Amino acid sequence: MDIKVLVKAISDFVWGPYMLFLLVGTGVFLTIRLKFLPWRNLGHALKMIFEKTDKSDEKSGDISSFQSLMTALAATIGTGNIVGVATALVSGGPGAIVWMLVSAIFGLSTKYAESVLAVKYREINKNGEYSGGPMYAMKNGIKIKWLGLLLAFLFALFATVASFGIGNMTQANSIADAINTSFGVSRQLVGFILVILSLVVLMGGIKSIGKVCGVIVPFMAIFYFLAALVVIVINFKNVPSGVAEMFRMAFSPRAVAGGVGGAIVANMLQAMRWGVARGVFSNEAGLGSAPIAAAAAQTNHPSKQGYINMTGTFIDTIIVCTMTGLVITSSGVLGTAGPDGKLIDGAQLTILAFKTALGPFGGAIVTIGIALFAYSTILGWEYYGEKSLEYLVKSRGICLAYRFLYCLITYVGATMTLQFVWDVSDAMNGLMAIPNLLCLLILNNQVAKECFDYQKNVREKYF
Repeated sequence: MDIKVLVKAISDFVWGPYMLFLLVGTGVFLTIRLKFLPWRNLGHALKMIFEKTDKSDEKSGDISSFQSLMTALAATIGTGNIVGVATALVSGGPGAIVWMLVSAIFGLSTKYAESVLAVKYREINKNGEYSGGPMYAMKNGIKIKWLGLLLAFLFALFATVASFGIGNMTQANSIADAINTSFGVSRQLVGFILVILSLVVLMGGIKSIGKVCGVIVPFMAIFYFLAALVVIVINFKNVPSGVAEMFRMAFSPRAVAGGVGGAIVANMLQAMRWGVARGVFSNEAGLGSAPIAAAAAQTNHPSKQGYINMTGTFIDTIIVCTMTGLVITSSGVLGTAGPDGKLIDGAQLTILAFKTALGPFGGAIVTIGIALFAYSTILGWEYYGEKSLEYLVKSRGICLAYRFLYCLITYVGATMTLQFVWDVSDAMNGLMAIPNLLCLLILNNQVAKECFDYQKNVREKYF
């Protein structure tokens, strides 16, 4: 079988209906198992983001809880929030946004659970750094040792490979494409600058990554949110009909078109498939990547960091992706065809939507947003890949070599066509979810124990 055909078949399976059902189904199960506490304590979780780290916690991790969340958000708030939402709208119709939100609501419990396990079962390596994530939860938490070790090996392997693709080359390619299209800067120059910027930050390790992400992520999220809000306000007359169309097409059993959907035709199953897939792709709830950053946090209770990291899904999908969706649906450009007769999709659709309200400046905003979002993803995913590789090889020298190679690879990503890399990355990214979701289901009692034990802290502090 041709390798490209094989990779495409794997990708179609891992992002197909069975896998998406498992992802959302696990979130539903955990939400019920935890007595809806991740939902009920969302306000508590959001407040904790801005609390200072207790001095008693400072020796219990490498970076602050806030920096841990920002590192996780750096890896999740990426091109999926701009390109992925547009793709979902074109392929699944406006109803895809509703299903994206549904997946995120249940994804809160999934992100909480995997982060709890990451902190609970983390280890300290020989360099005195904290190492954790699904692979350590599998190794240390699953009582059937051979099963735990097998799942841990597979997860670490898939995550290491995915880091070069979905976390690096595809992001660099998006940055170079956006800057070249909007400002005419050569891909080679963009690639060179990315290598330098990546070397400066990544060679300093997680503390350097945490500090930079602690500045970039809040800035880029607020900047994009405010710009999107301005566009929505300017096009507000179309917002009510846009929202109505989202819900109408989300639950329509037949193919429909019209209203803000323009020439888009999609039924409920298409809306569900694309909404859930792009939602999970954006916030990574269930994939097991974000918990690797959670394990580095300075925290005195696994559940505390679980709640803090859980807010990443809320910020990434329920806020940022929704804003992009409203910008596009309120602008009237959804369903617009290009000169070649094909529907305008991806970043170009989002740029077109911003331009309806802000003119050429709107296109520049999207370009800057893509550049910042994608660069932060490169930073966050390096840490994920390095920690996964560290689990496999236990060699400081190899891990340092990985950092250097990872930085150089950004040039390749910026200057080459990467369709095959996209396919491989997509497949590896999805395959990570299988061992991670099995681990969550197997260890759900441990998650519940930590959740219910911490609840008394929530009552004492806020009730």
